[in-house]
Amino acid sequence: MSNASTFVIMPYNRCGGRKIDSSPPENNMTTDSRMINIPRPPVIEKAILARLVLPEENEREVEESLAELRELARTAGAVVCGIVTQRRPRPDPATLIGGGKVQELGRMVEELGAEVVIFDSDLTPAQGATLEEELGVKVIDRTQLILDIFAQRAQTHEGRCQVELAQLRYILPRLTGRGSIMRQQGGIGVRGPGEQKLEVDRRVIRERIRRLEAELEVIRQDRQVQRKRRADTGAFTVTLVGYTNAGKSTLLNALTGADAFAEDKLFATLDPLVRRCSLPEGGEVLLADTVGFVRRLPHSLVAAFRATLEEVREANLLLIVADASHPCREEHIATVRQVLEEIQAANVPSLLVYNKIDLLPPDELSMLRGERAPKVLVSAIKRWGLQDLLAAISQRVALSRTVVNLRIPAARGDVLAGIHRRGRILRQQVDQNMLILEAEVPPSMVSQLSEFMTRIG
Repeated sequence: MSNASTFVIMPYNRCGGRKIDSSPPENNMTTDSRMINIPRPPVIEKAILARLVLPEENEREVEESLAELRELARTAGAVVCGIVTQRRPRPDPATLIGGGKVQELGRMVEELGAEVVIFDSDLTPAQGATLEEELGVKVIDRTQLILDIFAQRAQTHEGRCQVELAQLRYILPRLTGRGSIMRQQGGIGVRGPGEQKLEVDRRVIRERIRRLEAELEVIRQDRQVQRKRRADTGAFTVTLVGYTNAGKSTLLNALTGADAFAEDKLFATLDPLVRRCSLPEGGEVLLADTVGFVRRLPHSLVAAFRATLEEVREANLLLIVADASHPCREEHIATVRQVLEEIQAANVPSLLVYNKIDLLPPDELSMLRGERAPKVLVSAIKRWGLQDLLAAISQRVALSRTVVNLRIPAARGDVLAGIHRRGRILRQQVDQNMLILEAEVPPSMVSQLSEFMTRIG
């Protein structure tokens, strides 16, 4: 047996989980033979939330952060049975929180029968190992919790590759000294690597990461080709971005008649979806849904989802969707703008859309309408304000188009259909067997219409 450090991964067998092939991985494994598979049975575990409070943090920030952690835990399948906080001038290098608080947390674990402790911050590998040893139960941090949720939500091949890459990058520095409790229990936080009985060493994981990176690079290049084709056809792409659970998928469904999965949980949508959306005055745009953002989005996820997030950077217009009824809506908008900065998409033209206005009291709705900042107010679920939103999108599209005057033979219905599909006809009249048009078309279409053109602008 090799002297190299190993990380033993046990089969997933909770809640009626399926039997897992426990044969060891081969070095030539393909991306279809996954190191991390995602189980479907639900896992319900009793969890205690723990948070270190630093001097610069105020009570409201702490409450909001814990409320979000509770919602993340619920989305992952946990029932929160207790919360522990400790205010300290600095983190304890060994256990994050102080030794006395660790003992208090241990008593609470025993009294409440908790199966997992979730920390609202990132733990070092050494901190995680020490806390598991002290508490006798599984300990996970915020990043691991979010990775677990992503593992549940990934449906497409690309999404699964991206999640697996992020999980393996998380596992790699944690191969030694950690995991005896987690290997025994499975469930939340180990829903990827916790379900197969494999001996995975650093060399095998690094090789797997290399293969996943290569495959995702191919996917990224394919997306670049698709975007170039869309640009060549003059397609105007509108991408929905926003804090998780702001109602982006519901809004996409309302505008396009699509059937994107929508649920009142965080990260209900993970895989990107693009649908055509007709504009009221003619023409259409491509409407794209993306993964929701969250404060302190793990950098490993940002890196792994590079191919998906490039869609945001290349959009013609971003709809920043915010939950108008959420008490932290302004903080959520600030978080979204911060993530856009991180992925170099801050300069993409944007439009702020407040969703869920049906949940606002009349006085708050009136105050929101009175704010001077440019915005559109909608309720996707009630279909309120959708025409206003489409009109605002149409205005942005018009700014990107060129006005042309054309003389087209009446027999050239194909040309007329192309203008209807990709642009907008402003005026039309018939002169014997010719159609006299004034139309807005994308710049890429101008050269294609040159033989029919009488004037530009």
